[in-house]
Amino acid sequence: MLSYRHAFHAGNFADVLKHLIQLQLLEHLRKKDKGFCCVDTHAGAGGYLLGSDFALKNREFDNGIAKLWHRNDLPACVAAYVALVKHFNGSGRLERYPGSPLIARQLLRKQDRLVLYELHSTEIKLLNAAVSKDKRITVIHADGLTGAPDLLPPFERRGLVLIDPSYEIKTDYRQVTETLIKMTKRFATGTYALWYPVIDRSRNHELERALQNSGIKNIQLFELGLRADSHEDGMTASGMIVINPPWTLMAQMRQTLPWLASILANGTGNFRLETLAGE
Repeated sequence: MLSYRHAFHAGNFADVLKHLIQLQLLEHLRKKDKGFCCVDTHAGAGGYLLGSDFALKNREFDNGIAKLWHRNDLPACVAAYVALVKHFNGSGRLERYPGSPLIARQLLRKQDRLVLYELHSTEIKLLNAAVSKDKRITVIHADGLTGAPDLLPPFERRGLVLIDPSYEIKTDYRQVTETLIKMTKRFATGTYALWYPVIDRSRNHELERALQNSGIKNIQLFELGLRADSHEDGMTASGMIVINPPWTLMAQMRQTLPWLASILANGTGNFRLETLAGE
């Protein structure tokens, strides 16, 4: 569980979908003046250098953010996402990629809070350095799946919980469902965004059925794939399951996912948009 380093995957197609949706959810929360609390259960290092040995090993960003960098035909929400990433690249060249903590920090107002969990002993040091001296941010060296439910409901009564485990161990699939059930009982009006990989589709079916049988309402699923499901090693697709999404999100993704699937996979990609549970 503690061997995972997101630096190998920074800026890949899964990050594009995850952070595009994260941006939409945070922008929705910003529409009201009242503060909100954002909790990230697996924050990672905060940000990543795409020239590092980690990122260059497989160059996964080539099929992600790099394919969007110089385009001038981006859909509106993709354009907003790329503009945010460009904020972290002052030279105009794609050299840095912000993880979910830095994306969230960029959107925080003075009345908002960000709580970051990270268990990896190396990543936590990098994370602390990335967000140091920001009084709106709390960094906790612990497992977010076990610790984050204790923070709910936040005193703001408005918020987003981003859940992004590595899924290196099979029990992660069961644990995220159990955690979401616990969280939604404590904070029913919160928004929850669960990232998942598609490596073995049977595990994804089990996850979806578990959530559908959980009693949780208002669940939408958004998935982006570069290639068809396969028994070979490697992630073919990834997705975001959102509980209590903004009413605008499904329409935005209907326009955006077909475009991303075509551009990032050179016309051979695939996508899913589904409502797993109604309101």
